[in-house]
Amino acid sequence: MENFKLWNGVEIPAIGFGTYKSTVEEGKTVILRALEAGYRHLDTAAFYGNEELIGESIKDSKIPRDQLFLTSKVWKTWLGYDNTIKSFEESLKKLGTDYLDLFLIHWPAAAGHMYEDPKATDQSTWKALEDLYESGKIRGIGLSNFLPHHYLGLMETAKIKPMVNQLEFHPGYTQQAAVDFFQAQGIVVEGWSPIGRARVLDDPLILKLAEKYGKNPGQICLRFAVQRNVLPLPKSSSVERMKMNQEVFDFQISEEDMYRLLTMPQTGWSGEHPDL
Repeated sequence: MENFKLWNGVEIPAIGFGTYKSTVEEGKTVILRALEAGYRHLDTAAFYGNEELIGESIKDSKIPRDQLFLTSKVWKTWLGYDNTIKSFEESLKKLGTDYLDLFLIHWPAAAGHMYEDPKATDQSTWKALEDLYESGKIRGIGLSNFLPHHYLGLMETAKIKPMVNQLEFHPGYTQQAAVDFFQAQGIVVEGWSPIGRARVLDDPLILKLAEKYGKNPGQICLRFAVQRNVLPLPKSSSVERMKMNQEVFDFQISEEDMYRLLTMPQTGWSGEHPDL
């Protein structure tokens, strides 16, 4: 599997395994299955409530810690300097590790609808991430669901530029203005919900391209992300699908077809937006 590289030189496996709601029905089994299927990049968050299960799964797998890339996030109701430090330490404890590869602010303060000064809250939260990074407890720090205007406010006081920003990204919802902006800053964009939802997978264009390239609809969506230089974070519960989601490096979507996907009507949007 290929890698993406952060501006500080840290490399990330180019396909991550998204763990949101993944452990609800089968617990550790799904995480162990993903590790057995070859995933070495696991994306979780305090809000997901599965950090302990992931930590236990990693221990059971016997895979050396330095062969894994672990991401977690501080939730939008836990922002601010002190809360962020506490959230980070709690994540470390639950994951059973003494460092994280990537730690993110899950949503900008504006999304929490509870802060008198969202910009100042983002800034103090980021200061906590900077201090944790400089202490060596995190290999990379970044954002999730930040749009350019949130980022510009953050950078008024930041000492260290974010290395990653996670955004909802899939055919039918590409957030192109935001993706272009962050990539121009040298920030790696990761895509959550990269396969979209049933409406995306059943879209006539996706089905047509799947037939054309001899791939399944999900692989078309993931290859689209990779060619757009967006690191996708798919999730699945079946081993077969987990493996298929990693088999996207043996074909190329043509320039014409990439533009067809980039200009699809809005499809499969989650309804989540940091300012709503």
